[in-house]
Amino acid sequence: MLRDEAARRLEELRRLIRHHDYRYYVLNDPEISDEAYDALMRELLALEAAFPDLVTPDSPSQRVGGRPAEGFAPVRHTVPMLSLGNVFSEQEVREFDQRVRASLGVDQVDYVCELKIDGLSISLQFVDGAYVRAATRGDGETGEDVTATVRTIRSIPLRLLGDPPRRVEVRGEIFMPLSAFEHLNRQRAAQGEPLFANARNAAAGAVRQLNPEVTASRRLDAFFYQIADAGGEDPATHHQALELLRSWGLKINPHSRLCRGVEEVLEYCREWTGRRGELDYMVDGVVIKVDDLAAQRRLGYTSRTPRWAVAYKFPAQRAETRVRDIWVSVGRTGQLTPIAELEPVMLAGTLVKRASLHNEDIVREKDVRIGDRVVVQKAGDIIPEVVEVITSARTGAERPFTMPERCPVCGAEVVRLQGEAAARCTNTTGCPAQVREQIRHFASRESMDIEGLGPAVIEALLEAGLIRDAADLYTLKPEQLVDLERMGEKSAANLVEAIAASKDRPLRRLIRALGIRHVGDRTAEILASHFRSLDRLAEADPETLTALPEVGPKIAASVHAYFRQPQVQDFLRRLKAAGVRTSDPEDHGAPAQGPLAGLTVVITGTLQGYTRAEAEAAVQAAGGRATSSVSRRTDFVVAGENPGSKLDRARELGIPVLDEETFNRILRGEAAPPGRPG
Repeated sequence: MLRDEAARRLEELRRLIRHHDYRYYVLNDPEISDEAYDALMRELLALEAAFPDLVTPDSPSQRVGGRPAEGFAPVRHTVPMLSLGNVFSEQEVREFDQRVRASLGVDQVDYVCELKIDGLSISLQFVDGAYVRAATRGDGETGEDVTATVRTIRSIPLRLLGDPPRRVEVRGEIFMPLSAFEHLNRQRAAQGEPLFANARNAAAGAVRQLNPEVTASRRLDAFFYQIADAGGEDPATHHQALELLRSWGLKINPHSRLCRGVEEVLEYCREWTGRRGELDYMVDGVVIKVDDLAAQRRLGYTSRTPRWAVAYKFPAQRAETRVRDIWVSVGRTGQLTPIAELEPVMLAGTLVKRASLHNEDIVREKDVRIGDRVVVQKAGDIIPEVVEVITSARTGAERPFTMPERCPVCGAEVVRLQGEAAARCTNTTGCPAQVREQIRHFASRESMDIEGLGPAVIEALLEAGLIRDAADLYTLKPEQLVDLERMGEKSAANLVEAIAASKDRPLRRLIRALGIRHVGDRTAEILASHFRSLDRLAEADPETLTALPEVGPKIAASVHAYFRQPQVQDFLRRLKAAGVRTSDPEDHGAPAQGPLAGLTVVITGTLQGYTRAEAEAAVQAAGGRATSSVSRRTDFVVAGENPGSKLDRARELGIPVLDEETFNRILRGEAAPPGRPG
């Protein structure tokens, strides 16, 4: 066959195979037999082998192949992939609708309801119709380049159909069908490999495989739900965008529905709460979106979520099983948590083997005994918990649980302080369980973000005696690590490099990493912003701490006590000696910009156009500080319906109180904020 003739036939074969892929994987309506399809593919492969210079990146032959990747490069999203706010009741759905209608000034809004797929969010880019890149959501701003692995998913076209814009970016969800998940776990069981806990984890792990051939074997699928960027060629409504996605050969969920007003939305939510068990994929709720895209733009975004969409989460699913045993885990603060070991049961797509019983009081209140039949559920479809004991099923062989008087890990005395539900191991520096969990917390993404320092590596470092706490991480050298299990030269070098990179994290991240009781993200940010240095924070007395916004006596006492401990002082000294940054630069630059620059604002009551989080985000975006309690430092209060005691406190202190309309006018620059009370 001549080259020109081969080129024409290859083009025809690729067109035919793309068409039949679309019929089979997207429409689930094949036109030809498997044998006929295989014949087309064999001819394509033979011709490409004979004329390798005619192979194109979007050829169906290129779905699987290539060398395993060295790693995943970061990808900065052109349009952020924000998460959705959650609602859990019909009343909260109505409140969302009320806020939307109030902001738009209309009596009714059309919404599109879509099933919320429990999978892995993905962003795809096509140029001139050809697939060029895939990226995970990551932190919403930056994801990972997974182009090679996503290419293997047969329902995702390598070339769009029809006449798409020259450059287009679409968003969707990759998932593993439950039938494929069960098939995969049967294979793994037969081969003596550990089973995957749920389909979502299996799908996410498959996409993040460095070897695309492994991904291809996992039988993944995908639904698409958004055109993130069409180069200005945007449709008018969201349901039109879904039809465009379908016309380009991208698979959309067949159960999406245009709803005229909130009552139809609620009807859809009720319907799928009962029908979700009919599906061959996991769903955990309904995504509700304003249909009109111009209205979406008017509604805009908070710092984290769109104001024009919300996720209604399905009620927790329940199942019945038996408590095999109750044992105790020890956390990073020494807290002893009783854990119910269960006969494995499938629940919301996950094989549940254990559930937290939280503390001794809850065990007694629910009267959970070893051997009991119990009802378990997953709160928010995530965390397994024991809901109730089926006392009618008791045989008399059940055994009560008693909290140990000694730590089950280190043998130290266990105490329960007055006013606390938790029992704690008193060996705060020598208990291996506490040390392990403290290091995990220190290295976590939200704290010092040390990539590659997972639980298994931490365990190996502790067992080898290379570290005794998180400060020792900064003394490690690659040659000390190469003999650890699964730790070659490159992995060792990468880990030491990641540890070194963490030295320059902002002070708020370090404060969070210390694991001080009652100090989370928000409190760490407040402490870092005020003190600017760990030394100054360590010297602060409780009175100074409680004077800060949102820092009460309980937090102040915990922070003050933490820095008084000799072992903590030694730990911090070693961090400094290793070069870990313990201060933030003093901010002598320009003051914060915006109509609320330098002002402290409290939001109270229910606002029509904002949730509480959205209103506080609006204050911060305007240069102000949003706090949760009224004090003499508060510049003004924004009061909605049912404001409560904060309004009384503001009036008592003579602090100005604004309604929502005045607040909006200030944010728009149409009015000046009230001055600081004298």
